[in-house]
Amino acid sequence: MRFLLYTRRGCHLCEAAEDLLACMGVDVLRVDVDADAAVAARFGLRVPVLEAGGRTLLEGRFDADRLARALSEAEVEAAPGERVDEAGR
Repeated sequence: MRFLLYTRRGCHLCEAAEDLLACMGVDVLRVDVDADAAVAARFGLRVPVLEAGGRTLLEGRFDADRLARALSEAEVEAAPGERVDEAGR
């Protein structure tokens, strides 16, 4: 799964999010929102934003618990559907 982290230079929340993602071993593609006018208009001051599959997983302050939960939910959504047997298992 591909993760995008929308950031801007000089943003302490962005730096903290990058550090946390690195500590958790999450490979992200960083996107500087100020490098493109359309992206800057889309996000405004709303950074950092972590996206996967076009869906926002987290924004603002990241903590380890919220990040782990968001990553887990993203993986479940990306996984192919599991078959359920007749007993509902």
